[in-house]
Amino acid sequence: MKKTVYVGMSADLIHPGHLNILREAAKLGDVTVGLLTDAAIASYKRLPYMAFEQRREVIDALQYVSQVVPQETLDYAPNLRQYRPDIVVHGDDWREGVQRETRQRVINTLAEWDGELVEVPYTPGISSTKLNHALKELGTTPDLRRATLRRLIASKPVVRLMEAHNGLSALIVEHASVIRDGRKVEFDGMWGSSLTDSTIKGKPDIEAVDVSSRLLTLNEMIEVTTKPIIYDGDTGGLAEHLVFTVKSLERLGVSSIIIEDKTGLKKNSLFGNDVTQTQDDIDSFSAKIASAKAAQVTDDFMVIARIESLILEKGMEDALTRAKAFIDAGADGIMIHSRRKTPDEILEFCDKYGRFTNRKPLVVVPTSFNKITEHDLGEAGCNIVIHANQLLRSAYPAMMETAKSILQHNRSFEADSNMMSIAEILELIPGTK
Repeated sequence: MKKTVYVGMSADLIHPGHLNILREAAKLGDVTVGLLTDAAIASYKRLPYMAFEQRREVIDALQYVSQVVPQETLDYAPNLRQYRPDIVVHGDDWREGVQRETRQRVINTLAEWDGELVEVPYTPGISSTKLNHALKELGTTPDLRRATLRRLIASKPVVRLMEAHNGLSALIVEHASVIRDGRKVEFDGMWGSSLTDSTIKGKPDIEAVDVSSRLLTLNEMIEVTTKPIIYDGDTGGLAEHLVFTVKSLERLGVSSIIIEDKTGLKKNSLFGNDVTQTQDDIDSFSAKIASAKAAQVTDDFMVIARIESLILEKGMEDALTRAKAFIDAGADGIMIHSRRKTPDEILEFCDKYGRFTNRKPLVVVPTSFNKITEHDLGEAGCNIVIHANQLLRSAYPAMMETAKSILQHNRSFEADSNMMSIAEILELIPGTK
């Protein structure tokens, strides 16, 4: 009787190294590939380019593979205990680094039934990391980018977005990363903020920058990045105009538009009732949502309704009533906003919203209540956290300080220590060398 062999893989980009492992595994018995799900991969690195079913189709077609099963976690143990293979095969490159603990858990689990670990020598000259980097340099397509947001929501506890207002800030969002608790942490996508887009052009945040100009900014960002984008649509304007905005965004590859339930001259929500702001009635805004949904062509694009009830002190019940109505009108998600310094009312909304039968993804923007962590917001039921204006707010004081230093010292030398070098700036720009 042939032995059973288990091979865990992400298999986003199949290369000769993968084929070599599967070939060697097939010599030992019938091969079961434990294919990591999108959620398992997204828990430690960027979402794979191909969705799980696409990757499954590729692996299932390989002659060395007997069956493909989903592996829901990075930890092999649950699948190993379920399938109890005689042998696990893996490349020998996991003996050091972040995968060393995973390797030891595999050894310990196999020992429960005298299973064996076989390690195949690393294939020289092949690197998935380098291949992913090369693919990233090539860019993406509107269809792939647009679809990524829904995949992220389905795969991650919390989707983390950062605002970007031009090509350079978008590159920062694209590439910024840190190692936290042994895993790479980065932003999942970009927020095309009307506030920061207006401010960078020196104009007030009153929808003074027209849609055509904002689409040009989006295009600058899209040309140099691959991550999904959510567009800040303010009030959306007239429903008759909104349908054209939706079509344009969808065509560019933008994943979503967020529109807020206010009317008249747009004022920033953080002013609250300190300025005159008028909330749209439920039926009128529901009709606007329905118009936007009817205008889209693909199933990937998302129309998210932003509720201003808490900002305008209309109360929790008004916010919840609107959320139900807007979902019924076709909204793909709800954004709830608050200008309180604590997250209490947001957490109350999360708790009550979580009891909805027809619950949709929930978006929050913790600008005012920014002591709460993304993890805690995710635990409360938030699906997307947007850091909505921090890059621009960081850039302005730095530029002002440099300008004042040059004026004060009659030269730029003193400001050098606070600036990146030209060489470092150029390193950020693809294709400079």
